[in-house]
Amino acid sequence: MRRINLIVIHCSATRADRHYTEAELTADHLRRGFSEAGYHYYIRLNGDIKSLRSVEKAGAHARGYNASSIAVCYEGGLDCHGVPKDTRTEWQRHSLRVLVRTLKMDYPEARVVGHRDLSPDVNGNGEVEPMEWTKECPCFEVKGERW
Repeated sequence: MRRINLIVIHCSATRADRHYTEAELTADHLRRGFSEAGYHYYIRLNGDIKSLRSVEKAGAHARGYNASSIAVCYEGGLDCHGVPKDTRTEWQRHSLRVLVRTLKMDYPEARVVGHRDLSPDVNGNGEVEPMEWTKECPCFEVKGERW
């Protein structure tokens, strides 16, 4: 069994007004040279939770953190103009909360973070600030959520 110390939240960085299925996500990851989807779970706009990769296998989602993390991605993250925005539907918010709470039962020591929170702390002040994010994913403040 892998030792899990992080649950990393991602967005698919796709427009919220367009569907992006788990098959499309997987195909895009295969085109990038992955052996399968890089995320363990994917949450569709309607709240459906899709299992894409066994949690027993390391993900391919956050360089340097894959070996000890579980990746959860939600469909969306960009508004209809392609601008980063919290586009989660109420169904996605609910499913994300349920999934994270369930994972925390299995991995109580795991911290829940956004992908952007794993950016380098360039100024060395102990906090990854917006100016240091290498990307905006997942387009909402993960530590502000009630898991």
